[in-house]
Amino acid sequence: MLSTLIQSAGAATEKTAVAFPILSALILVPLLGAVLVTLLSNRRPEYVKFTALIVSAGTGAMSLWMLAKFDSHEAGFQFVSQHEWIRAWGISWHLGVDGISLFLVVLTGILFPLVIVGVDPHHDEKRYLGWILLLEAGVMGSFLSLDLFLFFIFFEIVLVPMYFLIGGWGYDKRIYAATKFFLYTMFGSAFMLVGIIATAVLAQRDLGYITFDLVKIAEEATFGTNTARWLFLSFAIAFAVKVPIFPLHTWLPDAHTQAPTGGSIILAGVLLKMGTYGFLRFGLYLFPAAAVWAKPVILTLATIGIIYGAIAATMQTDLKRLVAYSSVAHLGFIVLGTFAITSQSLTGSVMQMINHGVSTGALFLLVGMIYERRHTRVIAELKGIQSVAPIFAAAFMVVMLSSVGVPGLNGFVGEFLILIGSFETARWWTIIAATGVILAALYLLWAYQRVFHGEPDEANSTFKELTLREGSLLMVFIGLIVFTGLFPKPMLNRIEPSVDKLVKHVELHSDYKAPVHKGGHSPATDTAHEGGE
Repeated sequence: MLSTLIQSAGAATEKTAVAFPILSALILVPLLGAVLVTLLSNRRPEYVKFTALIVSAGTGAMSLWMLAKFDSHEAGFQFVSQHEWIRAWGISWHLGVDGISLFLVVLTGILFPLVIVGVDPHHDEKRYLGWILLLEAGVMGSFLSLDLFLFFIFFEIVLVPMYFLIGGWGYDKRIYAATKFFLYTMFGSAFMLVGIIATAVLAQRDLGYITFDLVKIAEEATFGTNTARWLFLSFAIAFAVKVPIFPLHTWLPDAHTQAPTGGSIILAGVLLKMGTYGFLRFGLYLFPAAAVWAKPVILTLATIGIIYGAIAATMQTDLKRLVAYSSVAHLGFIVLGTFAITSQSLTGSVMQMINHGVSTGALFLLVGMIYERRHTRVIAELKGIQSVAPIFAAAFMVVMLSSVGVPGLNGFVGEFLILIGSFETARWWTIIAATGVILAALYLLWAYQRVFHGEPDEANSTFKELTLREGSLLMVFIGLIVFTGLFPKPMLNRIEPSVDKLVKHVELHSDYKAPVHKGGHSPATDTAHEGGE
């Protein structure tokens, strides 16, 4: 039955899956790994971690193989795997990857083994690693699903392991934070479930049969103006909570602050991107006219989130909570670029999803290391670390500057594309949002000065330098930060064709017209060539 489930089927306009069903394996391997880990004996804990690492590293290797085989000239879905699941309801096991989801899948494949290697849960490692692998399967499924019902299942699956990771391995107020996270996201998901069912039922009038197939509904079904707006709203609420967009963001600082280090890295790295990715894949693609109609409101909320997140971060006394509020601001930039709906801004948004995952994930890892050494995250109790641990301070500086958006590091490329692209169609929102870049430099540099500069007191004078394992782990993050900042062309070349296709789809199904550039070239292409040469 398993072999039937993962059987691949071609699509006329999409690149057909190769003999090995790579996308199905990306989901099923960590899922089966989670089951295997839970079945292993507690008497041999070393086998538990080794098994979890092999499973997660294997998943990461498959994602890198997929990246190597990905056709950068193809705008449609590749490696498609499709098979009927529940025929009577039109539900199928339908997976595919394009330039928009490609690097999110790769980031997921890289991030999870790094968390398993680099973060010690301190207790009950078997259950912890089981939840981690189940979470990886859910995240992979969310980024790969091309069936609305299948997407909803994976979208919901991730809530359970994340709830238990926060509640079981978090800090003092972990139960409160875990419950708040679960209730907020379940609230949004309830609206999306209604929207998914309504979308499939209403699309039946045009298609002649009921289906939850995303591509068929988006390309062949039409909805009335008001109907499309209500359906878009049902999806948008779920994604706005998941991002989160102001004022639905209040669960995020609590969840980040109370989550264990591994949970914070995964939450910042990939879980929040399920919201921004959802707006692209299921908002703009399914309901383009409604997305254009909602554009002013969402741009306004994104801009408020950028400024509010930056100001709130400046006022924090807890270093981890400061990084959490910085995520609110950075994700606001991604939403801004998404709803500016230009090739350049959308390309920047997709790229910034990856950049934020790498930079903020590394920041949470470093903050976790500080807590392991000092058992506090209060900024006022940390000072002078640079003089006793210069290599640690240097690593923190590089990661912090990438989050600020300094040229030559990854954060600059995505932010620059978003601001340049958004200026054409959302000028005043972009002008206001640009002040968030200045504020980001303020709160991050000020925090660095207070934590690392000055003379260390007695408590900080014994702060330990990076170990070989910690340094090796951070080198992976820093390598990605520097490589992407200096040579963004490989990423841009794979992202842009799918983004251009999405922009054309929005133009075709709405009254929106994207800016036309001199020579007929997309600005993202020009930037890619300039940045890559």
